[in-house]
Amino acid sequence: MRSTLEEAIVETRSTPLENRPRLPRLALSKRNRAVVRALNPMLVTYLEASRDLCETDSILFGAALAVCRIIGAKLSTAGRATGQSSAIPAWRIRIEERIARARALIGRLIRFRSGNTRPRIVRTVRMALAGTNVSLSQPDITQKLTERMSMRCVRFST
Repeated sequence: MRSTLEEAIVETRSTPLENRPRLPRLALSKRNRAVVRALNPMLVTYLEASRDLCETDSILFGAALAVCRIIGAKLSTAGRATGQSSAIPAWRIRIEERIARARALIGRLIRFRSGNTRPRIVRTVRMALAGTNVSLSQPDITQKLTERMSMRCVRFST
């Protein structure tokens, strides 16, 4: 247990803050509390010898890392450890998601116009026609749907 603690503290001291792994949330089980209680007296010597806040931080993070390793919790290396979560900008992801949703909606409107009356399709058509004073029982529903789809396509292309 002491060797795991020492190893984790040394590793944490040499690792920059942004490259540290994310620590998982641990359940407050008897076993986990026993591990923490066993490590607490060992930490005192390290904390007394620490010179500044950065060193204290690395000692405490190393202790938390040691607890996770002793318990066998999985450590996530994604996110902060890789530096960047994604090379694609957030605005581009949002735009691509909106385009995908618009395409799906247009596809469902086309399916309804061609005669598909499955519940999911009908629900989507009702949502698309909400606020337009158009009901599904009107005789000119196909023309209204065509107008609505062309409106969606224009919004989609801009």
